Amino acid sequence: DHLSQISSAIRSASPAKTALEEYAVKTKIQQSLIDFCTRFLVKGQDEALNPIIEQWPQIAEMEGADFAKKYPSAESWIENLLKNTQRSAVSPVLSWTMNLPYFSEGADGFNTGFFNAELDRDGTIRRAHLLLRTGHTIVPSIALKAFLLAHNYNAQVAFSYNPRTRLNEVEKIDVLNDEGEMVFSIPVDIQGRLAINFAGKQKMFPHVSLAELLSETEEMSYEVRERDAKSGEWREVTKRVKKADFLKDKLFIVGATAVGIYDLRVTPFEENFPGAETHVNVLDNLERRDFLKSHPDEEYYMIIGIVLLGALLSIALSHLNALPGLTLAGAIFAGISWIDRYYLFGQGTIVTIILPLTLILVLFFVLISYRYFSEERRKKELRTTFAKYVSPAIVEEILSDPSKIELGGRKAKVTVFFSDVRGFTTISEKLDPKALSDLLNEYLTPMTDLVFSNRGTLDKYMGDAIMAFFGAPIPHSEHAKDACSCALQNLKRLDSLRAEFRQKGLPDIDIGIGLNTGEVSVGNMGSQTVRSYTVMGDAVNLASRLEGITKQYGVRIVISEFTHAEVRQFFLCRELDWVRVKGKIKPVKIFELVAEGHGDAQIQSWLKPFQEGYQLYHQKQWARAISLFEQTLSVKPDDGPAKLYLERCQNYLADPPDTDWDGVFTMKTK
Repeated sequence: DHLSQISSAIRSASPAKTALEEYAVKTKIQQSLIDFCTRFLVKGQDEALNPIIEQWPQIAEMEGADFAKKYPSAESWIENLLKNTQRSAVSPVLSWTMNLPYFSEGADGFNTGFFNAELDRDGTIRRAHLLLRTGHTIVPSIALKAFLLAHNYNAQVAFSYNPRTRLNEVEKIDVLNDEGEMVFSIPVDIQGRLAINFAGKQKMFPHVSLAELLSETEEMSYEVRERDAKSGEWREVTKRVKKADFLKDKLFIVGATAVGIYDLRVTPFEENFPGAETHVNVLDNLERRDFLKSHPDEEYYMIIGIVLLGALLSIALSHLNALPGLTLAGAIFAGISWIDRYYLFGQGTIVTIILPLTLILVLFFVLISYRYFSEERRKKELRTTFAKYVSPAIVEEILSDPSKIELGGRKAKVTVFFSDVRGFTTISEKLDPKALSDLLNEYLTPMTDLVFSNRGTLDKYMGDAIMAFFGAPIPHSEHAKDACSCALQNLKRLDSLRAEFRQKGLPDIDIGIGLNTGEVSVGNMGSQTVRSYTVMGDAVNLASRLEGITKQYGVRIVISEFTHAEVRQFFLCRELDWVRVKGKIKPVKIFELVAEGHGDAQIQSWLKPFQEGYQLYHQKQWARAISLFEQTLSVKPDDGPAKLYLERCQNYLADPPDTDWDGVFTMKTK
């Protein structure tokens, strides 16, 4: 009892130590306990307990036998102190501003309620204190007091002591009638706070001007929000009613709504919400009993749900790509939100939905980020390894779609590229294997780089020969143009390599290149054990034949009529012949790839007489053709095609061909 009085003094008087000393005179309590209470108040619980526990035998002896029997240990006395004094979960109020006497005199007894507002951390009002206390005196809120008075009810607050928190926590608030029978219970938390079930924005309840209310007129106006029958939207309306009928059986909360009064609050529905109307919402909750309440087993079900959701979602997201994973996570997120909004919250049950929603977001971003970085690292390793053996384009295609590693091909239009070193057998006889290998590496490396830089795909090396193709695995319409650019760049790079080889005392080399455009089968070919990403088809064979033809015509690049049709507007070409290659019946026109663009005046000086002589050759005008080919050789003495046609014309003059001669030259070798 003494400690209870001291507790009240601590909460209501200042300074606390003076109040304790005054009570000590009245209660004759020992100074040691006064010191403890002072330390408990000023320094905090933990620092105060240790000296009391250490000095308990002396304290108990000074207090007397009855005291020592009642409290055999310091812990028992401290437990009683914490349980029966100021350690209550209901929020304390140190001072009150009471009503003016003018208003209080008209009230029936102590009919006072507080209207303190509690804001969440984000400044929003979501809960309302139904109880506050000073010492052991509990005071109801204005909404709870108005409701009890209106129905002649009483409220009974039940407390339960929680040893874990050492607090007297509010267990429930029961509403009783005059006979002491329970009408219903108000679901509150341990501090006596009610979660407000807001009706909506402001003016969901009638707003009446105080001037209208106190006027002597029989009618009055009020503003309220009503739902439009057609659109379903809420809109503010003003109504005119008879005052006596409107005021009958009404409960009023009187307060200020003007912006300048600064009694506007933030609610989940509106930022500028009249503070008085928050109490009206609480009063409405009590009248309708449509409380928002927590599920009694939420903690148990929440733990199980989060564990199961986390496990299942982790498994699913670890097997899905980003887009399907986002779809799944979004669907679960929306589903949980829908259940909470229309099933749980719709029935007045508040669930800590932020926990599962946060779990979904965290799992999605963590797992997708982990998969992204781990897969990118794995792709980088594969790209680095395989790019040394196959074209980077093939590596990228396989990484984007691993199914393309399987055997089989697809039909595609590509340009096939073959190049070969002239007289390589003779060169290999002059060099030892190590020097030959070094020479090949110095030659193949820049040539391969040029294939890659022109969006080409390296198929394979065949000793000194290179096979490549353009237009696959990544399709693009300019594959013939890229192949021709690559061929010309090969020759230009070869010229610089030849100069380097001469300085090193290495043999001089030259190459021939054949290009053909057509439909092929492209994909992984081979066996179940060993496979290669390559192209197959008649177009490939023709490209190989064209590379061999370069030797007979004394040119370095030969392209087919099919490639020429794709690139003639970009490159200067001259028609070389109509040939029937070995193994084929239908003849093909072949062209020499001369230069990019239209060529300069020097090229035109020997190209123009050759083309005129070529036309006369097919017209069987051998003598006139000979003079034009000789003119070509006078400008370009080493021109292989001019020499070839000069010899043919001379032979045909001496021994004319058959009358059915069609100008087609049949190749006897590959």
